[in-house]
Amino acid sequence: MKQNFAIIGLGRFGGSICRTLAAAGQEVLAVDMNEDQVNEYMNVATHAVVANAQDEGVLRSLGIRNFDTVIIAIGEDIQASILVTLMVKEMGVPRILAKAQNENHARVLEKIGADRVVHPERDMGVRIAHHLISKNIMDYLELSDQYSIAEVNVTNPKFFNQSLLDLNFRQRFSLNVIGIRRKSDLIVSPLATEIVKENDSLLVIGETNDVEALDDQMSK
Repeated sequence: MKQNFAIIGLGRFGGSICRTLAAAGQEVLAVDMNEDQVNEYMNVATHAVVANAQDEGVLRSLGIRNFDTVIIAIGEDIQASILVTLMVKEMGVPRILAKAQNENHARVLEKIGADRVVHPERDMGVRIAHHLISKNIMDYLELSDQYSIAEVNVTNPKFFNQSLLDLNFRQRFSLNVIGIRRKSDLIVSPLATEIVKENDSLLVIGETNDVEALDDQMSK
């Protein structure tokens, strides 16, 4: 279903989101104070505007409150990030995603109403670290302090040619398998009868400790 998004800040993070949403056919308003950056996304976003988002009147004139989601991707200016998040929240935007520079910044953003706070640099560091220290985790995304999604390569022969039901996956590992990657194909929401094959990788979601336990099982 098509949604409309406003992205405030067109650095690497905001720009990447803009390109991805636009490629997915979504309605995207891109906003930045830097004219060169706005010009870069003029033919990418549905609308691209040079504007100072710290001005409440400007936000209202852009119709920010009519967007399904506002992404506040302001770079190093923490004060601007907080101010814009607060104003957008007060305007009644249904969903606000904000980029945080550090943990203190994140706590403030959460307290003033951001629905989701992301730490791009930290999260990428976590993903790379997990990839470096594990032979089986192909990709990793921390959802919170407790929960994660991971793509785990099936390398233990005990898993080969077994169905998810035979493996008693949810009971044994306390994880939900949300997908199976098989070469270039992705099986989404696999049935319990789906057979796990050598060289498959499992997309699992659950507590981080359980993800790590599954990784250990693959290495045995």
